Amino acid sequence: MSRRIPRIVMLCGDGPSSRFLYNALAGEMEILAVVTERKPSARSMIRYRVSQLGWFTVIGQLAFIAFNRLLARLQRRRSDALILRYGLHAAAPPEAIAHQVDSINTAAVRRLLRKLDPDAVVVNGTRIISRKVIDCIQRPFINTHAGITPRYRGVHGGYWALVHDDVENCGVTVHLVDAGVDTGGVLYQQRIRIEDSDGFNTYPLHQLAAGIPLMKQALHDVVDGTLVSRDGVSPSRLWYHPTLGQYLRYRLTKSVR
Repeated sequence: MSRRIPRIVMLCGDGPSSRFLYNALAGEMEILAVVTERKPSARSMIRYRVSQLGWFTVIGQLAFIAFNRLLARLQRRRSDALILRYGLHAAAPPEAIAHQVDSINTAAVRRLLRKLDPDAVVVNGTRIISRKVIDCIQRPFINTHAGITPRYRGVHGGYWALVHDDVENCGVTVHLVDAGVDTGGVLYQQRIRIEDSDGFNTYPLHQLAAGIPLMKQALHDVVDGTLVSRDGVSPSRLWYHPTLGQYLRYRLTKSVR
């Protein structure tokens, strides 16, 4: 008896990782729609971060983001090599299934999900999804997170694990989405192996490549009726972008690039 192909909708941020994931899933899943949200304005993001972290930290983060443009260029050859090694492809989804929205948390997105009624919703790189969206259909929302949760929630989980000499928890998690920040039940986790030539901009490529087969398995679990979540690795903590000072200090003292 042949295995039923999962029918999915993707809710994505506008970035290469979303396109990499789309192309990895397209050959094995029936993708009904790819909904991509535009990036929030820099001003709104800065206001939000300041409300959470304060001006001093946010200025340091902005300095690192500017510095990381140079860092990404220096790590470009390594990134290209990993993209080739892992067979990642950045082709955009066909226009027939592509939708672009200002926010994933709109009534239009809810209407689309109810109309298409997929087996599961795959999430990648979006802002926090509202409870209204999650509850609009009785289907699992599944995310690939670049970190071992709930110990490394938020962003750059692989980097922060290395900074804290926690190599055994440098990895990726596929988990259910709830209204929190990477707090949903864990479906699968996989540790990654970092190589000497890796750095801040290549850790996520290892994590995505390790997470793709986990996502595929989770989606097959959905249609097979075997999807089961579990607790992850404690303690739970939310992580943010490093400041430039933090990055330079950890690079000098711990050789984490």
